[in-house]
Amino acid sequence: MDDKHFETNAIRTQTERSQFMEHSTPLYLTSSFVFEDAEDMRASFSEEKQRNIYSRFTNPNTSEFVEKMCKMEGAEAGYAFATGMSAVFSTFAALLNAGDHIVSASSIFGSTHGLFTKFLPKWNIETSYFNVNDVDAIEGLIQPNTKILYAESPTNPAVDILDLERLGQIAKKHNILFVIDNCFATPYLQNPIKFGADLVIHSATKLIDGQGRVLGGVTVGQADLIREIYLFSRNTGPALSPFNAWVLSKSLETLAVRVDKHCENALKVAEYLESHPKISLVKYPFLKSHPQYDIAKKQMKLGGNVVAFEVRGGIEAGRAFLNNIKLCSLSANLGDTRTIVTHPASTTHAKLTEEDRLEVGITDGLVRISVGLENVKDVISDLSQALE
Repeated sequence: MDDKHFETNAIRTQTERSQFMEHSTPLYLTSSFVFEDAEDMRASFSEEKQRNIYSRFTNPNTSEFVEKMCKMEGAEAGYAFATGMSAVFSTFAALLNAGDHIVSASSIFGSTHGLFTKFLPKWNIETSYFNVNDVDAIEGLIQPNTKILYAESPTNPAVDILDLERLGQIAKKHNILFVIDNCFATPYLQNPIKFGADLVIHSATKLIDGQGRVLGGVTVGQADLIREIYLFSRNTGPALSPFNAWVLSKSLETLAVRVDKHCENALKVAEYLESHPKISLVKYPFLKSHPQYDIAKKQMKLGGNVVAFEVRGGIEAGRAFLNNIKLCSLSANLGDTRTIVTHPASTTHAKLTEEDRLEVGITDGLVRISVGLENVKDVISDLSQALE
């Protein structure tokens, strides 16, 4: 991490000013860049010179966004992608070969689960899963061909917490890569590299943008690993657009103040739900009732903006609750200024079998709420009328 504070790095990390001496970084909406002469062109393509060649490789806006993310996560290098899922896929595709093996938490985002079960097996890459409540099982799943230990914390959508330090120690002991999806926590609340992660992945679409406007993804971590990911991505083309990079870099300037408020609101919503007779279960990392509360307090600054809860009465009660929502949005996104309510079993995790869903705590009545920045009294009032 830079010697400056988090917020200062988020605001003051900028590309070099042009001859126009602009205060705010301009948009570099160009597909390519020009060369002074044949030798400049040759040296640039052979990477003897570090410069922008083509926006599929690098672009000033993308580079600024990546540099900020690296400072925030305490990473050596990074690469930005068109979406969070292109970051996930490209990271695995760049680092794995046919015959390799992944050990993953079973509670992961639905599309990541789909990647592991449906697409990677086409290249003879298999995945073994461990339950988030049974970290002791990990070592028994590691095989001679295991390359990566993968997890999310907090998990999507059940908001479980994994002990990152423990996972880091296991990965190091067995000489495998430890990769963490840090999307729910953001680099403001948690830095997995401090706990032994080799790579950290974000869907920047969520809290990093924070306003539901653009898609983006980023992977940061060890320079040698990022180099492999860069070379793969340079050839396969999942590049982040300069416009989206510009939006995301501006968004990072307010990440700390936004996430502080998100967390304050989410805790109040979680406390309200926990006291409601029609709610059978509430999970929020900074509620004392959370099974991994102590671990959350150890590795997170605050509890994040996502609350998972279960409405009594199963799928019908859950559906009625969603149909009665008036102020909050019914959407599949999260990390927005607007509070969003999602029913994972019928949406984001619908492709999982019922058995797989129940294994990771996604019951028919589970609701995920991404608490926004509205006045929290209005959010609670909407939830209250929907439950009644």
